[in-house]
Amino acid sequence: MSSLLPLHIERMQAYHLDGVLEIERSSFPTPWRRQAFLSEIHQNDLAYYIVALWNHRVVGYAGMWIILDEAHITTLAVHPAFRGRGIGRRLLAHLLRQARDRGTQEVSLEVRVSNAVAQGLYRQLGFAPVGVRPGYYEDTGEDAIIMRRSLRPGDRALGPDRVTEPRGG
Repeated sequence: MSSLLPLHIERMQAYHLDGVLEIERSSFPTPWRRQAFLSEIHQNDLAYYIVALWNHRVVGYAGMWIILDEAHITTLAVHPAFRGRGIGRRLLAHLLRQARDRGTQEVSLEVRVSNAVAQGLYRQLGFAPVGVRPGYYEDTGEDAIIMRRSLRPGDRALGPDRVTEPRGG
């Protein structure tokens, strides 16, 4: 599949949540609820959430927490009809640039052992497995692989950042 252009990335806002929740429900066995996202984007000072828009439609989203000099990727998903077009890679690269620019030295995440596609994406962007959390996913009892990546100031492998703040709404 070809890449989607133009893809616009901006900070997640409440008006994006119908699209986010559609993707959430189609991507995860136990989807987050609207209130969880609202809390993350309005009340959690450690949180940074973004959406990928194509023709004003939410086609992907991602989020992380930044705690001191560490970041933790909390979620990343792309609409099933838009997978395989580099959207997940662009979202993750954006999060990594933001983490780097905010002085973060390391980024971590958990991924299901069965999610080989996500593991491949994370490896492409420099993550490596460092451990396993047995039974981490309560919905299925599946183990999670813990993956980490170091960040350095001036890390050019991530490329330039082109995020914008959300338009009114």
